[in-house]
Amino acid sequence: MAGPGKGPFPGILNPHGHWKEGRLTDTKDGSAAARCISFARQGMVAFTYDMVGYNDTHFAKASHDQPSYDNHRSFGAARGDQLWSISLMGLQTWNSIRALDFLESLSDVDRKRLACTGESGGGTQTFMLGSIEDRLAAQAPIVMVSHTMQGGCSCENAPGLRVEYSNMELAAAAAPRPQLLVAATGDWTKMTLTVEGPAIAHIYDLFNDRDHFDYVRFDFGHNYNQTSREAVYSRFGKWLLHNSDPNSLREAPYQKEPDADLRVFPDGKLPEDAMTREQFTESLRKLHQAQWEAMIPRNQAGMEKFKQVMLPAWRHNLQVEWPTPQPEIAQTGRREIGEFSRATLSITGCGEEGSLLLTYWEPRHPPGGPARKLVVLASSDNAPASPNEDVAPSGLLRDLLQHHIAVMEVAHYSGRTAPDPFANFYTTYNRTKAQQHVRDLLTICALGKRMHSQVILLGVGAAGFYALLASPAADAVIADAAALENCEEQALLSPDLFCPGIRNFGVFEGPALLAAPHPLLVHHLSREVPAAGLRSGYKALRAESHLRIESDRVADEVLVRWAAAL
Repeated sequence: MAGPGKGPFPGILNPHGHWKEGRLTDTKDGSAAARCISFARQGMVAFTYDMVGYNDTHFAKASHDQPSYDNHRSFGAARGDQLWSISLMGLQTWNSIRALDFLESLSDVDRKRLACTGESGGGTQTFMLGSIEDRLAAQAPIVMVSHTMQGGCSCENAPGLRVEYSNMELAAAAAPRPQLLVAATGDWTKMTLTVEGPAIAHIYDLFNDRDHFDYVRFDFGHNYNQTSREAVYSRFGKWLLHNSDPNSLREAPYQKEPDADLRVFPDGKLPEDAMTREQFTESLRKLHQAQWEAMIPRNQAGMEKFKQVMLPAWRHNLQVEWPTPQPEIAQTGRREIGEFSRATLSITGCGEEGSLLLTYWEPRHPPGGPARKLVVLASSDNAPASPNEDVAPSGLLRDLLQHHIAVMEVAHYSGRTAPDPFANFYTTYNRTKAQQHVRDLLTICALGKRMHSQVILLGVGAAGFYALLASPAADAVIADAAALENCEEQALLSPDLFCPGIRNFGVFEGPALLAAPHPLLVHHLSREVPAAGLRSGYKALRAESHLRIESDRVADEVLVRWAAAL
């Protein structure tokens, strides 16, 4: 630090973009060295660190014949990693948090004047850190915040990240803390002056802090060149140094140190205990499994803590809103069929393409007035259309009605047929089939509670899995668990069951425990599928009698009697 004045000084994090040489790049289009040297001259402490796979930040036994970019993207690339929420973006964001911890720990750094700036993929790291870290006093994401291109690398994409939001909202999450966007006419930020900038400025207006946000655009290609850097110097100088004279913050000629002097391991040799990528991934899986096992409730206090922690995790991993917003409902085609009446319900406003269609059945003359109980009957896929709308109900549906229980049968789930969920960052922007079906079931149960005093969710086939995941929405759940088979990785990666992060809360046990002590009947559950957490939770609430787990398939008439007895 060669700047004027006495410390403590502002501290600036400097993540880099996908340059071939990473933080060691020093060209006319971008140079981490240039901005770090300039920040230091101005009176600030600057720290730059590697993306995963670049320079010093690589795994043991990583190939040195591959470009850094390829090593970079190899972490978190296995499909099974998504079941544990293991991703390159997650690791890189954690690295940014730890880099901020390091910067904050330095004795000559002012903890109240921490900031972050980076370009391209480093711009993504900047606004992502700003969206989760209140410690930043200012940020400047460069040539990245766009309403169109959201990030083309796995370090910029994680499941669920942009299902409801875009990079504009993520960048706006920093409001009202000071922020500068720097854009270029030659890349995807070319509309910043008319789209992204004004949109984010409106959020700052809501805080009456419009002077804390600025956006500029320069006539260059994708860059973090001297012109762009000087725009950042002027704003950081104003916000962090209280220096409003941009001329005093111009970039002077500099000399970058040799690469070997800027490396931690210039010979490429890592410490002896450094992990390979495979070892590190396995350590994360074991960590997440241990965290889940530690969260399993064993007494009343443990259950309260479990729900406090796991409810937000359930909401996030399933990509659901809770409580569920009121949907728009249309009823058509009500008719009487023998002892029963039938109507078609169409629900819109579920946030997906297409309506959610239900067939609503109820006994015409139940003893004691309208049916008190409702069963939401869900199968794994859309029910086939009946060739005769006047056909009488049969099987499980008829048995439920004859026990004076109304039934909402899922005729058509909302949403479109999902393509390959592992291609083109699909899960970053879209719900999987399982997530969307669970969301639909939450909506149906919310509707059912407006019409009946007790809602029982009954899942058949793969929908038994969906019912377990949607357990918090119902007063009781009956779930056919056959689709889970043995709960091994390959089964959970199937298109019907795939849900990112599902391993982190015991697959189905966590969601089911969130509804405890509501009655739960799980049948056709393989003895190989873990259920100890479920049993422990119900025991903690002294509600063992409310839990029934059967390895064999339970006959329909038994399920009906169980529901009728609730």
